[in-house]
Amino acid sequence: MTTFARAAFLASAGQSAEFPPEGAPEIAFLGRSNVGKSSAINALTGRRRLAFASKTPGRTQTVNFYDLGEAGRLVDFPGYGYARVPQSERAKWERLVSSYLLERNTLAGLVVVMDARHPVTPQDERLLDWLAPRPMRCLALLTKADKLSRAERAPALAHTRRAVADVLLFSSVSREGVIEARRRLVQWLLEARPGSRK
Repeated sequence: MTTFARAAFLASAGQSAEFPPEGAPEIAFLGRSNVGKSSAINALTGRRRLAFASKTPGRTQTVNFYDLGEAGRLVDFPGYGYARVPQSERAKWERLVSSYLLERNTLAGLVVVMDARHPVTPQDERLLDWLAPRPMRCLALLTKADKLSRAERAPALAHTRRAVADVLLFSSVSREGVIEARRRLVQWLLEARPGSRK
């Protein structure tokens, strides 16, 4: 866990001009509002309130950068798909995501966070379709897996794997999937370092 234990808040950006200068490799987290994205980041870093987890969908409106020292950074995007967010805010979100994913040279991979009880919603499908032509590492974290019954787990995984090949059941409550997700993401960061063998 050493890599993630170093996590510290770096910056918040409401527009692409406010993104911090590129440096270490970055892993971006995207997901619908209220799927447990901030809780997942807190579980991965072993911190209770590094990323602010709001119970109000659509509340987070900035891109938050967390520094992992020389190893890399985690980048937490505002949630998408919340109906009460005005169209202007949705358009702003799209501009932020587009500018980051298309222009950020230090992007090492993308974590798409989904509620294990409702994976691959139409909003998730639109995001994944948009990402499809862009080659990048992608991991789907199915959060709140502790709320699934034993019979619901395999269908949730199978359904998600039709859209994303790499999928992990994850719970910030039971800690399921935390260690495996850390290993996966640390490997991404190592492989993305300049001079590393891909």
